[in-house]
Amino acid sequence: MTAQTPPVPPFRDPRLPIAKRIDDLLQRLTPDERIAFLHQFAPAVDRLGVAAFRTGQEALHGVAWMGPATVFPQAVGLGATWNDDLVRRVGEAVSTEVRAMRARDDRVGLNVWSPTVNLLRHPLWGRNEEGYSEDSTLTSAIATAYTRGLRGDHPTYWRTAPVLKHWLAHNNETDRSETSSSVRPRVLHEYDLRAFRSTVEAGAVAGVMPAYNLVNGRPNHVSPYLAEQLRTWTDEPLMVCSDAGAPSNLVDSEHYFDTHEEAAAASLRAGVDSFTDHGTDSSTMIGRIRGALDRGLLTADDIDEAVRRQLSVRFRLGEFDPGADPYADIKDFDTPAHRALAREAAEQAIVLLKNEGGLLPLAEDTRIAVVGLLADECKLDWYSGTLIHRSTPLEGLYDRFGAGRVTFAEGVDRVRLRTAGGAYLAVPESGDSADAVRGAEGALDPALLAGRTDLPPLTTDATGTELALVDWGEGVLTFRAPDGRYLSVAEDGRVRAAADQPGGWVVQETFRLEPHENGHLLKHTGTGRYVTVAADGVKVADGNPEVFELVVTQPGEEAVAEAAAGADVVVVVAGNDPHINGRETEDRTTLALPAHQERLLRAARAANPNTVLVLVSAYPYAVDPAELPAVLWTAHGGQAAGTALARVLAGDVSPAGRLPQTWYASDTDLPDLLDYDVIGGRQTYLYFEGEPLFPFGHGLSYGTFAYENLDARVEQRDDGGGGRLTVSFTVANTGEVTADEVAQLYVRAVDPSVPRPRRELAGHRRVTLAPGAATELTFRLPLSVLEFWDVAHGTLRLEPGSYEVLAGASSEDIRLRTTVEVEGEPLAPRPVRERGLNAADFDEQRGTEIVDRTKVSGDAVTPLGGASGELVFNGCDFGPGVTGMSVEVAGGGSVELSLVGGPVLATLTLDTPAGDPYAYTTLHAAVSAAGVHDVHLALRGPLRLARVGFSG
Repeated sequence: MTAQTPPVPPFRDPRLPIAKRIDDLLQRLTPDERIAFLHQFAPAVDRLGVAAFRTGQEALHGVAWMGPATVFPQAVGLGATWNDDLVRRVGEAVSTEVRAMRARDDRVGLNVWSPTVNLLRHPLWGRNEEGYSEDSTLTSAIATAYTRGLRGDHPTYWRTAPVLKHWLAHNNETDRSETSSSVRPRVLHEYDLRAFRSTVEAGAVAGVMPAYNLVNGRPNHVSPYLAEQLRTWTDEPLMVCSDAGAPSNLVDSEHYFDTHEEAAAASLRAGVDSFTDHGTDSSTMIGRIRGALDRGLLTADDIDEAVRRQLSVRFRLGEFDPGADPYADIKDFDTPAHRALAREAAEQAIVLLKNEGGLLPLAEDTRIAVVGLLADECKLDWYSGTLIHRSTPLEGLYDRFGAGRVTFAEGVDRVRLRTAGGAYLAVPESGDSADAVRGAEGALDPALLAGRTDLPPLTTDATGTELALVDWGEGVLTFRAPDGRYLSVAEDGRVRAAADQPGGWVVQETFRLEPHENGHLLKHTGTGRYVTVAADGVKVADGNPEVFELVVTQPGEEAVAEAAAGADVVVVVAGNDPHINGRETEDRTTLALPAHQERLLRAARAANPNTVLVLVSAYPYAVDPAELPAVLWTAHGGQAAGTALARVLAGDVSPAGRLPQTWYASDTDLPDLLDYDVIGGRQTYLYFEGEPLFPFGHGLSYGTFAYENLDARVEQRDDGGGGRLTVSFTVANTGEVTADEVAQLYVRAVDPSVPRPRRELAGHRRVTLAPGAATELTFRLPLSVLEFWDVAHGTLRLEPGSYEVLAGASSEDIRLRTTVEVEGEPLAPRPVRERGLNAADFDEQRGTEIVDRTKVSGDAVTPLGGASGELVFNGCDFGPGVTGMSVEVAGGGSVELSLVGGPVLATLTLDTPAGDPYAYTTLHAAVSAAGVHDVHLALRGPLRLARVGFSG
């Protein structure tokens, strides 16, 4: 007799629907096993043959944190390509390398935390480099393309499972786990939600990650919008992964809940399915969930629902069907095709901002001086992989024009640091141990990578070591030794020349010089301690700081001026280090180019008027281009950045990148970083009424293009449903070189009843055209692109009337325009007699912010700082008349009601506030009003107004 083959359990049968397979596996798991799945690092269940699983593999522009991988341009650079097809191919390459790396290292995860779809509303946001655009339509288009590439095109199995970051309205790093973004309903629905929604509806998203911040007073990790919005956009299960440490923040920094059990329960019930907290140690988080279950704050069904959504992702990744998974045997890694794609992406991300007098492209025999702090750098950011290949601007120009035609001056200040005793800081010989690269071995959490202690600390001697000093702005300095290593501080407090680049979660390579008596104290920013000189070497300590004299042996501008004077053209490469002054955890404070780099730019320009400024940065700068004949911008372009730049400067490639966000001329053009009201604050190209330095969508070419034959047609159904706007026009290359053009389509309501965008992107197309060639572009758009959020009735509304259709090369370079007439439903007055007024549904406000009505759902409005504020509600219809009003308020203070332009009709005061901000009281007053009026409410004191009702 032969032994019978045991039956295959249903969860391993690929012929069954995934939902049935999930149900089968779920019922086989014990309650404790199910709870254990809720942590980021879910353990194996050996008795069922279920492997361990972790959520979260960073892959923003290449596989990050896991060692060498292909490095593509930063996300904002991918946004600047305006090329959906290119970005999809980048996503394919990244996910292919994820699979190939996982085949040899099971620490690499298939649930990728990418892309970031936060809108680049404010250019001082520290994480500007991670987003695609300030515009929701462009952001969604690029994000959709990237997620489709990450997902793959198999109908059942996914190459990787993308999670969108960071839900929701997250554009500040300053106090990010404590600040609340006040987001009025129109901004929520017309701006912040739109990028997420369109990307999710495209069908290649596995889930989202909530952001650290609060929205309208409520932490994103307990956001009702996860259920009310996100999960209504698709029939597919979506997994919600917490951000790292955010579950603990609900108690520890936000103080939103009293206990971690309450916080865990509220997050799970709101829709969080996977908790990223306490690193690989799941015991604390699992203990909290068990405690919540024991206290009756959670049910077994709540846990099962979260586990079910997690399992859906794992099944789609082919984990339980190894023989059927089409992506299981992928080996493609660092292939020639991936290298070529990295170069193509870097080329397409370059934006030509200005080009006067035909300075660019450069002639073959041009003698070039390449100067600047980033001229020989290939910078990485926090979400980069480790470089396999590297190309700096200097290297790219050497390769393209020949080393004999290119000279170089970095522009660092050459300095020595002299102690009070007359000795100088010296870098000792390091032997053969100086070549290690931070992160090359990979790390699940690179924040835990320690500094090097295998090198000798600095000492002092009679001559010292000449160091390369860079001031990155706001007095933040780096010092580099002659062998290229940066001064750094490790855990033992010693100062060493030990780092290949500034980096790490807490950067240990930056210092400040603070004036003190006749010299300076040298403060280490990472520890906050001062540098001291001891018998056993140089270190940082709490006491006995050394007083240094900074001895400048050569200012950087001298070397720059000398190199510039001897060249036909000088290329100044300026910009930022992505780990300094603007990064995750740190917002910028100004748009200005750091003073050190302004010095170098002025020196180059004074020595040679043929100056090309190349800005390599993660964000916009406010630079004065008036005296510069040519200016280009590119994000940090990854491994092929230098080669790509050289090819564009040489004219091998005509630049066609376009700005994905407005470049403002001055800090005075910017709203407060925490002002999230893009409508009231007149923010982004949608509403900004000033003169930008360079507008959204701007970018020049070596070619010229003509736009002709604009046609726009509206098709609407008789029942008012659906409808389409079809627009077509022709673009022709009228120049002498093959070049790309990015055709942009905008729409604008001509006479809207509420403030609407000055113009709004509705579509774009990047096309390649040979000289004399032309192509007709057609855009078929749903009429929903013309809708706005009607706060009076809580719905999207298509308003009837005239809409302008505009085609051109940027938001300000409009070449063609026409007008279409659209039928719709007119904006009706607010039926306040029947429905009252929700306080957050205002039309205008001054001095208020939106807060949470309860910890679960709903909004209220409160004066900023408990002072006073105003709300205006337009078009309130009191019908034949009302005789009374009521307000639902908490806290203490008063509400005054008047009709705009009239006297105060009623004042309602809450004199004895309860200690609980969620303990609402209903106050009543007599009031007389009839017909349609604009209503004005004045709020005084630290009260929360949730609702106003009318009766009689």
